[in-house]
Amino acid sequence: MPSTNGHGPKRAILYARVSTDEQARSGYSLAQQMEALREYAAREGYEILEEVTDAGYSGTSLQRPGMDRVRNLVQDGEAGDVSVVLAQDRDRFAREPAYVYLLREEFADHGCKLRSFNDRGDDSPEGELTDGILDQLAKFERAKMMERTRRGKQRKAREGRITTTRAAFGFDYNATRDGYVINPDQMEVVRRIFYMAGVEKTTIYAIKQDLERRGLRTPSGKTDWDHNFVRGFLLNDLYKPHTFEEIRQIVSPEVAVRLDPEARYGLWWSGRKAFERKLISKNGPEGPRYKYSYKVKERAPEDRIGVPIPDSGIPRKWVDAAREALKNNRRPARVGDREWELSGGVLRCAECGRSMSARRFSKHKGERIYLYYVCVAGAYHKRDQCSARKHHNAEEMETQAWNAVSGVLKDPERLRAGLDYMIEQERRGTYGDPATETERWLEEISEAGRKRIRYQEMAAERLINFEELRMRLAALEDTRKTAERELRALQHRTERLAQLERDRDSLLESYAGLLPEAIDALGSEERHRVYRMIGMEAHLAPDGSFEINGDVISFSKVGISSS
Repeated sequence: MPSTNGHGPKRAILYARVSTDEQARSGYSLAQQMEALREYAAREGYEILEEVTDAGYSGTSLQRPGMDRVRNLVQDGEAGDVSVVLAQDRDRFAREPAYVYLLREEFADHGCKLRSFNDRGDDSPEGELTDGILDQLAKFERAKMMERTRRGKQRKAREGRITTTRAAFGFDYNATRDGYVINPDQMEVVRRIFYMAGVEKTTIYAIKQDLERRGLRTPSGKTDWDHNFVRGFLLNDLYKPHTFEEIRQIVSPEVAVRLDPEARYGLWWSGRKAFERKLISKNGPEGPRYKYSYKVKERAPEDRIGVPIPDSGIPRKWVDAAREALKNNRRPARVGDREWELSGGVLRCAECGRSMSARRFSKHKGERIYLYYVCVAGAYHKRDQCSARKHHNAEEMETQAWNAVSGVLKDPERLRAGLDYMIEQERRGTYGDPATETERWLEEISEAGRKRIRYQEMAAERLINFEELRMRLAALEDTRKTAERELRALQHRTERLAQLERDRDSLLESYAGLLPEAIDALGSEERHRVYRMIGMEAHLAPDGSFEINGDVISFSKVGISSS
């Protein structure tokens, strides 16, 4: 490391950084870095102003508390107060050469230099060029290493080997740590989750409560189970039994030949998620701050690599039924780290019928945040179609709506009667009982088939000519298509009825036995789920009142003050 030149005391800030992956992989610890920096500072005669560390932060972003502290120390002091910021390697400052250059120029404005043990140049243009080239080469080597690692994992996955660093819940590693074996105790917990969701039609919230009541622990040893974690079990192909034929369509022939055609297997996916990274900048009081934003997307099955694992022992019909229940289990919208109970079509504009949108507003940064529901058609985009322009206080409306609904939940007999009435109304519908209507349309199709044969016989006996036969067959074809269309609609109604009956049983089981205070304590996601299960819609008028519609909840007017 070249020495810094100058007059007066030489004062240094020591900086060390290590990401979680680096420390786990190579033991590249903060203590080791800081010890080397102290020895260098003592040898070169530097007075150490402060030691700053960033533990568990990646060098791909400058958005780090330790680095923010270093920058503030350099910028807030008078020129020359900080002579140098020292790090063991240049990539401790940042892994992006552009960031290292940004820091160097920023510190130079305050008479401070950036130094590391692996600097090769000096402060001349040629020295800066040398360091810049070395930084780019180091970046290239890192990218090449990451690509080799990625391709190595893909190769292992195609060979039927698992490359994850932590065994999934319900499984342990095999002796070679490239496959799974069943962990009976943990798998029993997973089995219970699928049984409750797929057979008993229990809500995720009720499953969470059951697991916590039994004192069962999460994979990390916690007693509090998260909704998303439970949902993840139900959607994970690790626990879904696949037939040999299904697996054979996914894995390579070399892997398939090692499998038992009579057995069933779960699937571990390599490359199931895709991570998108985007560099963004935000202006702060001390200038721009740069960081990466990340998005995680689920890759399509054809873009992943499947690895067969031992069958979890959970029946396939339990898994399919649990996933089918999740399709109708929409979550409330999240705006500003908040779940909006009346989102997703539960709350609608009484004037135009559109879903009300969730909005958050603050007059000034750092001040109080206001939460509203608003009709975007009236307030923003299509004022010619809707005149409802007001913003309505979200918390007040959510409280009023839940007071009306929770009153029914606290009365089990009223709840059961309302649910039965809702199902009966759906069963009658516009065209009557689905079973009766299905039988009628099936008879229409059978009659059309009989007429087709009779018409063809009549044409063969020359009782009707070809043109008349064509017209009669075309009419029969129209009848058949109409009947099939109606049968599909009836099938949807039948499935809807079955879902309503499952929701009724789930509601009664999950909430009818709860104490009133437990019902009042239900979270936003669970309240939103209740609204959907009882088919509730609330129509908000411009004056702030709204009407709750639904067969379970009696029509009522609830006055709401709006802001």
